[in-house]
Amino acid sequence: MSDQTQTTAQRPRATGIDGYFGISERGSTIGREVRGGVVTFLTMAYIIVLNPLILGFVPDSTGAFLGGGAEPGSGIPAIAAGTALVAGVLTIAMGGFANFPLALATGLGLNAFVANTIARQSTWEAAMGLVVLEGIIILLLVLTGFRKAVFHAVPQQLKVAISVGIGLFIALIGFVDARAVTRIPDAFQTTVPVQLGIDGHLGGWPVLVFCLGLLLVIALWVRRVRGAILISIVVTTVAAVVVEAVGNIGASSAENPKGWSLTVPALDGDVVGLPSFDTLGSVDLFGAFGSAGTGVLAALLLVFSLLLADFFDTMGTMTAIGAEAGLNDEEGTPPHAQRILVVDSVAAIAGGAAGVSSNTSYIESASGVGEGARTGLASVVTGVLFLLATFFTPLVAAIPSEAAVPALVLVGFLMMQQVSDIDWRDLELAIPAFLTIVLMPFTYSISVGIGAGFVAYVLIKVVVGKLRDVHPLMWIVAALFVVYFAYTPISGWLA
Repeated sequence: MSDQTQTTAQRPRATGIDGYFGISERGSTIGREVRGGVVTFLTMAYIIVLNPLILGFVPDSTGAFLGGGAEPGSGIPAIAAGTALVAGVLTIAMGGFANFPLALATGLGLNAFVANTIARQSTWEAAMGLVVLEGIIILLLVLTGFRKAVFHAVPQQLKVAISVGIGLFIALIGFVDARAVTRIPDAFQTTVPVQLGIDGHLGGWPVLVFCLGLLLVIALWVRRVRGAILISIVVTTVAAVVVEAVGNIGASSAENPKGWSLTVPALDGDVVGLPSFDTLGSVDLFGAFGSAGTGVLAALLLVFSLLLADFFDTMGTMTAIGAEAGLNDEEGTPPHAQRILVVDSVAAIAGGAAGVSSNTSYIESASGVGEGARTGLASVVTGVLFLLATFFTPLVAAIPSEAAVPALVLVGFLMMQQVSDIDWRDLELAIPAFLTIVLMPFTYSISVGIGAGFVAYVLIKVVVGKLRDVHPLMWIVAALFVVYFAYTPISGWLA
């Protein structure tokens, strides 16, 4: 027997935490896993702030706001608490069940789609019902193995275009929410729909605070500072408080009423306390199917749009994280891939049931992997920190939107980077990809961009005589989108 064999045979088998997570086996230590989990939390904790700002100020078709409040933003503490709760529970599940250093939280882009598209056509409860249905469908697709078939049906470059388009859409939302981009009043009678700031100029304290936050988060990000987004939100919030404290110049001046006012919301009650989970259970599973603003066909297409937006990111994210951690096999598949997909699917259901939009895997988990995380223990640490954060969610109410939305612009940039993966010389794919990307922000609708890209792809393949290149599922989806785009005239014709 060789010395190496003897050493291997005599090596004590790991027990306890090390044995359960295979920490030593994956070349890590408990200290590295804890540090990696903390870094991942700091990198993505901004979602506790951003998700309420995206969901809390948009009225549904009845004029109601998420969280039960009658005023914009009144439900923000409850949305923040629900966001942290679901992220914590599901991230712990990812670590304990799938043993993978991957954290989950409300998906950016998905929440914007829910707020700006679905909720405006129905009620918040019905919108979350569609999120739950989407999660159930994804779970069934995972359990039956059909998810891979659908994954292969959509050309890879169209999948990339969807992510890029969502990134531009998110960035536009950030600029609009900060009033750096505003609608041109109808009184000017121009065909140009938007303008820079107020009257074509950047003016007002809200825009100034936004610009400060944007410059700061960019500087921190290019310097690769850990927790750059969270740091920029905190610093910009402090700056906003200072601006308001020194007099809020021009805030109520009759001579200068054009957006110079900056109002930092006051804390209502204690900073630390028992969280309110008023959004939990705010679900009407099939309400959107009977809504006057949606109907059965539109509701089905909205579910599909959610499904598609949520569907491909997870497989790409888990593969990227596994590669960064050196855990993937020779075929590029991470360990326990089926378990990872199951937890991610359950996260979508849980997010809808909690009234905080679909939860999904976060590429920010790579920051923890960069700190040495290799096992699910890091995810457990991240999840526990999310649960502790629920007791501090009243702080979210004191953060002005201008301090948080610069992060949307940065996230938009990060998603935009994938555009280099599209072969712009291949017209058969480049044109559908282009339509997918530009129509999302131009129409303020993710589903419109996806639909236009799919229809254009099938049409071009028909024109060039390459029908065999089109997967049968793409024919079905494109046909559904054609009906979706023509829904109004078809309804009028049938009436």
